[in-house]
Amino acid sequence: MADWQEITGGITAPRGYQAAGITAGLKPSGLPDLALIFSEVEAIAAGVFTTSQVKAACVEYCRQRLQAKQSARAILCNAGQANAATGTQGYLDTLESALAIAQALNISSESVLLASTGVIGQRIKMDALRSGIPKVVAALSETGSDAAAGAIITTDLVTKSIALETTIGDRPVRIGGIAKGSGMIHPNMATMLAFVTCDAVVSPHLWQQMLARAADRSFNSITVDGDTSTNDSLIALANGQSRTPAIIEWGAEAEKLEAMLTAVCQHLAKAIARDGEGATCLIEVEVTGAHDELSARQIARTIAGSSLVKSAIFGRDPNWGRIAAAAGRAGVPFEQENLQIKLGNFLMLENGQPLQFDRAAASAYLKKAATGAYLQQDTVLISVNIGNGHGVGKAWGCDLSYDYVKINAEYTT
Repeated sequence: MADWQEITGGITAPRGYQAAGITAGLKPSGLPDLALIFSEVEAIAAGVFTTSQVKAACVEYCRQRLQAKQSARAILCNAGQANAATGTQGYLDTLESALAIAQALNISSESVLLASTGVIGQRIKMDALRSGIPKVVAALSETGSDAAAGAIITTDLVTKSIALETTIGDRPVRIGGIAKGSGMIHPNMATMLAFVTCDAVVSPHLWQQMLARAADRSFNSITVDGDTSTNDSLIALANGQSRTPAIIEWGAEAEKLEAMLTAVCQHLAKAIARDGEGATCLIEVEVTGAHDELSARQIARTIAGSSLVKSAIFGRDPNWGRIAAAAGRAGVPFEQENLQIKLGNFLMLENGQPLQFDRAAASAYLKKAATGAYLQQDTVLISVNIGNGHGVGKAWGCDLSYDYVKINAEYTT
């Protein structure tokens, strides 16, 4: 059993946080498009960002900020324009955004982090942002998580949020998170944004390490379409308002905090994968028997990202040969005669030998997942074993439907 429980409140569940989301006129649709997360006190800050060589201005800005000072009080996120590949003026717009929200909050601009999402190559609509900043500050609320979650999405069909609570030092500690992402999702951070808040007291060095490992086991283990974007940002704040003993070195309390942080990130990551553009189900791949966790995750990610596997799942075709092929090209050595493949409870390959199975029943299993309850009964499980090693890894993805092409063919039109 997990050593925590799910609670309500999202990113404002931890003590000392407020959030808001408003319509500032950044999106042509007129939907909410400006979000703000605010800590009442200076918070330890950590971040993991896109590995793309083409980075949005906000990513470059945040990296520089966190290198200079590992703390922050505010995260401002605009949706509608990615402000990526926008040159010098795009970066100047970012600096102006940070200064404007800092002045409105009466804090230092060095305590502001930024995120953007939307169409690459488009600058932020600064007139709309300038007029929206006083409104989003005025809208800050201890119950503003849902509004913020709704203001950061683009092609998402649903908002994504979670909050968990555990006990450290006989006092409650909470972690909350919101995220966005639906397309351009692939390991090594994709076109996704995730913001996490925590009220524990933790050292900057440990918090960054925890977040990096949590990202590897969550956001870096999902894929929708194989495309990595320019704006990916995972930012986590820890403001210490739980008044628990400080976690400054690795031990049981640090392990518990990281486990809960990972659980928050995995929930958000799975929600992103399930909400993949045009998706009808979530795919979870677990690989066992590898030499180490990294090797297992590499195979799992390759299977989850295979267009042929994803297409077969959408077609409700239990074509395990595509799973075997993907595992074989993942770049991890293993003996073919050790390979085992299961789809749900259907054992299809054992010791490298194909087995007879009920294809109609296996197809029905895939059809049932497509109609199952969201993030509960809508998951297709693929289990792969490659040997006797101790390495275990998971990855998540979604099926590939006709609608994915339609959505992305019309994205800017």
